[in-house]
Amino acid sequence: MQPEIRKGPFEPTFESLRTFECPEWYRDAKFGIWSHWGAQSVPMYGDWYARNIYCEGSDQYRYHIRHYGHPSKFGYKDIVQLWKAENFDPDGLMDLYAEAGARYFVAQAMHHDNFFNYASRIHPWNSVNMGPHKDIVGLWKEAAAKKGLPFGVSEHLGATFSWYRVNKGCDREGPYAGVPYDGNDPEYESLYLPNREHYDPGKGHWDLDPWYTPNKWWHQRWFEIIKEVIDLYQPDLLYTDGGVPFGDGMYESGLNVIAHLYNTSAANHGGKNMAVYTQKDRRKEIYSVGVLDIERSQAEEIRQEPWQTDTCVGHWFYDVRATYKKPGHVIEILVDVISKNGNLLLNIPQRPDGTLDDECLYILRELAKWNRVCGEGVYGTRPFRVSGEGPSRVHIEGFKEDPVSWTSSDYRFTSRGKTIYAFQMKWPMDNRAVIKTLEPSERVRTVRLLGFGQVPFEQPYGTLVVSLPDKKPTEYVNCLALELE
Repeated sequence: MQPEIRKGPFEPTFESLRTFECPEWYRDAKFGIWSHWGAQSVPMYGDWYARNIYCEGSDQYRYHIRHYGHPSKFGYKDIVQLWKAENFDPDGLMDLYAEAGARYFVAQAMHHDNFFNYASRIHPWNSVNMGPHKDIVGLWKEAAAKKGLPFGVSEHLGATFSWYRVNKGCDREGPYAGVPYDGNDPEYESLYLPNREHYDPGKGHWDLDPWYTPNKWWHQRWFEIIKEVIDLYQPDLLYTDGGVPFGDGMYESGLNVIAHLYNTSAANHGGKNMAVYTQKDRRKEIYSVGVLDIERSQAEEIRQEPWQTDTCVGHWFYDVRATYKKPGHVIEILVDVISKNGNLLLNIPQRPDGTLDDECLYILRELAKWNRVCGEGVYGTRPFRVSGEGPSRVHIEGFKEDPVSWTSSDYRFTSRGKTIYAFQMKWPMDNRAVIKTLEPSERVRTVRLLGFGQVPFEQPYGTLVVSLPDKKPTEYVNCLALELE
């Protein structure tokens, strides 16, 4: 039976959804902040906690049994009750995020842990029924609306059915050898799922194949839940953690959700879709139904279609062990991404009570200071003819995001009308900026150093040579605005 979706300009087929056109608000926004926050933040011990406490020998398993007790007695069902979000101030946080330069905001609806951050009518394990007793997603949406920020939600549910299978196991050795984890208790199956078909003790804890399940019941369950999220919150953006569910030959549920999202948006905007769907499958026949998201990495060069990098200043969920990116590194990622027609979605990890630590607050304050100087070259811009010049490049490999050793010859470009913005990835020691990319027809009329004003320049034989002041407007990446004749 065909699921009931909102009628509108889009049908739930690849052919129809490939007519998607990225809305201008998203192309202009460039920078969003994400709250990748939920009950897994409670132990303050990193990502995938709901899974790894059932993986004997893992760091989180050892932490859990020594801090809370063995998962046959005290499992994830008990962790969710400890999440109180007692100091959660969405309005105050949204003020910080907007000041730091965010032009859209994304809230996590649920992670792989199958605990929802909203008032679900379908699933009892949610933040209104237990734990915080708050509609976290709804509170975020209200705060974003007050600041005029487009509002998105992220869903990580597709992988949950197979990801969570380890809760059906037991320890192989030690004092609890052979004692079943609490995921085997039928009383809690609505949280831990009827996913024993994926549990194979012979394969070990770390085998994650398949990431997505062929289980048809789960496909329908996922569709109903994500449709509920769309209907409740009417998001401007929906982020799927992974490819369009549920992979090759099993796309029906995913396509129905995307069509429902776009048609819901169109109904709210005079027949025109203004929503964005992001997913992580890099095949053009898949990503063309929305926007490609590249987790903790990015594109090598300018992509014709808008795209997004999602990353974090530390780990996805709050982790007392995490080393954070420096503010300058975050800014350099943003500049490099937007020069290639991308957006940056940045997670700022929250502690379980909802607050940010001093290091995160410092990063946001530094982003705000930089944004006041260089924001003109970011928002509402488009890629230039080339993304940049100079010898240095970001390292494209998996989830690596190592800082780049930029030189004073490295620039990244954006443009708006007859203005080219040249971001200086490193301030030159001799206070001379030399840009070689301009073509003979691209004659410069004036040069402004953002945060300072007009600066003298020469353009002999096409090369642009700019004399810079002794004092930098910002200690991070600076930006020259080249006004063409």
